[in-house]
Formats: sequence, structure tokens, C-alpha cells
Amino acid sequence: MNQSTMPIDPHPMPVKLKSRFMVQLRKHFWGYMFLLPAVVIFFLFLWMPIVKGFVYSFYHVDFVKGDSFVGFDNYRTILQDEELWISVKNTLYYILLCIAMGFWVPILFAIAISELKRFQGLARVAAYLPNVIPVVVLYGLWRWIYDPVGPINATITQLGGNMISFMTDTKWSMFSIVLMETWQQFGSAMLIYLAAIMSIPRDWYEAAEIDGAGVWHRIKYITLPSIRNLIILMLILQLIATSQGFQSQRAMLDGGPNNATLTYALLIVKYAFTRLDYGAASALGVLLFVVLGGLAFLQYRLSNKEEN
Repeated sequence: MNQSTMPIDPHPMPVKLKSRFMVQLRKHFWGYMFLLPAVVIFFLFLWMPIVKGFVYSFYHVDFVKGDSFVGFDNYRTILQDEELWISVKNTLYYILLCIAMGFWVPILFAIAISELKRFQGLARVAAYLPNVIPVVVLYGLWRWIYDPVGPINATITQLGGNMISFMTDTKWSMFSIVLMETWQQFGSAMLIYLAAIMSIPRDWYEAAEIDGAGVWHRIKYITLPSIRNLIILMLILQLIATSQGFQSQRAMLDGGPNNATLTYALLIVKYAFTRLDYGAASALGVLLFVVLGGLAFLQYRLSNKEEN
């Protein structure tokens, strides 16, 4: 008796996986199509410049004669530049000033507004308003405020003090920029803190009030511990943002006086668009990318920890 045998497929799993993939593709086809433009833009304007920046850091970029490979010469050039170490010192000083002067301001305002019984909405709007001022208006406004005949110096001289050269004195120039940025930018961070505070169960505060806890004890034992992880995340994000700061320094003083406000990111801009040395600018960018990548990884780990 002859028995017919069916051929056995030696690779059944790939076919099954392929059919499953096609089912999922057909099911979510239009979702992928809507996502595709964002992915293409993200690749073209973020990851491709990052990759090309790594490549250009090993080349002397010349748009006329063509690029030439120079190895680590660009890195040696920037490491031997005295302005690099000046910019690193200024950037660290700028970061410390931003943390000392500006980091606690949105936390303080968020806590104060959350404790208000009336006019809470008005206080939110008033605190956020400086954030919507265009930067051109902002820089013009604060140049007038810091002017030798501006309102600050006029008040100081009327009180019998000596005029302060906010824009031309190396001791005051970075402080002046940080004060301006704190006034303009604290509103957005304040709203984030305020949203976190408002999500804390009201029962906790009511129970604390019944037990006789005052405002300070409620803040110390309920509010601050509840937003501790958010404070750490916001601190890391501020470190990342301030390490890239250059816009105010360039617009207000162009790195002066006497390189007192020359930050690391501003030095990259000067290498690229003033000295036209794109290879050295790319090398500076690579070093900054490595440092910020480490901070971003730390922020990612802390974010996952908070979610878990």
C-alpha cells in the first residue's frame, strides 16, 4: 500500500513571522504613513547632522578646494586654544549662577501660588507673562534697565551708592545675563512644578492641618518630598540647557567684556561662523555631545525610576 507523504517545510517560522508582520503592517499602515514625515524630518535635521558632525571633526572643511582628512588635528587645535578653557570656566560659572539664582525661583513661586486661597489663576498668568516676551524686546528692555542712566543705577545713585557697570564690568556681566534669563524663563518651569503640586492628594494637607501643622511643616513634610524626583529631573534638564547657553551672551555682549561671557556653545558658533573653521567647530560639538549624552542618559534613568 503506497502512502503519499506531504513535503515538510524546513523553515516554517520565518513564513509565520512574515505573515504576522504583513498583518500588522496592513492593520497600522495609515498610522505608519502619518508617522513617516516626522521620522524623516527627525532623521534629516537631527541625526544626520550629528553623524556628519562626527565625520567633519576629522576633516578640514573647505567648500572651495574640498574637504581633506586631518585626523585628530582639529582636536589638538581646540585643546591648545586658550579660549577653550576660558569658555569652559565661564560655562561652569554660568551653570552655577543659574542654579544658585534661578533654579529655586520657580519652586518658590509654585509653592506660594499653590497656597493661595484666592486669585490663584491671576497669579499663574502674571508669573508666566515674562516668558511670552519676544527676545528682541527682552534684550532691548534689559539693556535699558542696565544702562548707566537706567532705573537700577538711578535708584542706586539716589540712595547714595556708586553706579554699577552691568554690561562693561567683568564682575557683573554674567550675573546680569543670568538675572535677565531668570526673570524671563522661570514661568514655564513654575507651571510644571505647580502641576505636580496640585496633583498631590488634598487629603494629606487636610490631615496635616487637623494635626496642627503650619504652612512650613506642610511644605517640608508633604510638598517637597512629593516633588523630589521632579526637582532632580528639572535640575538635570537645567544643567543640559545651561551648558548649551549662548544666545543671550551673543546678543547682549558677544562674549565680552574681555571674554567674560564667552561660553562653550558661543565658542562653537565663533569657530564656525566667524573663523569659518567648521572642522574645529565640529570637534567642539562632539565633545559637548559626549558630555550632554551622559547627562541625558542620567535623566533617562531617573525618569524611568520615577515612572516605576
